[in-house]
Amino acid sequence: MSGRQRHTVPVDVHLILRRETGAGPEVLVSRRAGAVYAAGLWHLPSGHLDGPHEDVVDALIREAREETGVVVDRADVRAAVTVHHRAPGGSARVGFLFEVRRWAGEPRVMEPDVCDAMTWVPLDTLPAATVAYCRAGLDAYRAGEPLAVHFQRPGDPIAHDPAADRLQVVPGVDFPPVRRGPAPPHPLETHRER
Repeated sequence: MSGRQRHTVPVDVHLILRRETGAGPEVLVSRRAGAVYAAGLWHLPSGHLDGPHEDVVDALIREAREETGVVVDRADVRAAVTVHHRAPGGSARVGFLFEVRRWAGEPRVMEPDVCDAMTWVPLDTLPAATVAYCRAGLDAYRAGEPLAVHFQRPGDPIAHDPAADRLQVVPGVDFPPVRRGPAPPHPLETHRER
């Protein structure tokens, strides 16, 4: 070890609550309000882990209930994208975006001190005033890529700006389809039976 302190970053979770309509998929977004980062901009419902006792899926389920009032079952949570982000001010974080297509309850604003509106928007037509970090994650999600790096530069706007788009998607591995059912016999065991 060199004696340097290891780099640590906050971990947050983002809810891609998705519904299908005749016009295509829609996602739920909320508008940040009050004394919070990016007030006035649209973002996915999101939040931070409460501590080392909470895993990212439990955090997502808790945040979904706290922010939107919907109840999500762990079995309905799907990993979508991980984003390594650096804000214009230099702070970094890692965000896990999860897709949920089945839930109980009707989404509504549950924390009016930090969110003043909530609405469904077409996945392909996000509001112009969307947090750049959130937009980067949704763009990677729409591209079907599991990882994105979004390192903004000093002076970049907090809101998405196509002229300052810092999204770098990292392609995933193309694994063969997972075979379900009993495992095939081990080659050595098959050989011994002959």
